[in-house]
Amino acid sequence: MILSSYRELIVWQKSIELVKEIYFVTEQLPKIEIYGLVSQMRRSAISIPSNIAEGHRRRGLGDFLRFLSIADGSAAELETQLIICKQLYPALNYSKADALLLEIQKMLTSIIIKLNNKV
Repeated sequence: MILSSYRELIVWQKSIELVKEIYFVTEQLPKIEIYGLVSQMRRSAISIPSNIAEGHRRRGLGDFLRFLSIADGSAAELETQLIICKQLYPALNYSKADALLLEIQKMLTSIIIKLNNKV
């Protein structure tokens, strides 16, 4: 099945959900983090669906794989930032963000492996 839009990709949909959750979590951080963790976490989160969309729109398999890899890298960045955040601010609830991020990382890995087999 060929998808007509990146919006049909479950991984993109879940990534949008993750962005909203990261915004929710970072709103709860102290104001001193506005230019630190808040900014970095939001950028990393936004980068995931953005790169999935851009790669899909390029239409070439090689480009799509490259952008999926970038999205996966952004997911790893966000994972690291969440680890730091949990250590600095353990009272916040990170469970939804963690679950979404893990699911997205698994999906990206699976898509990348499947598409690499087609190259």
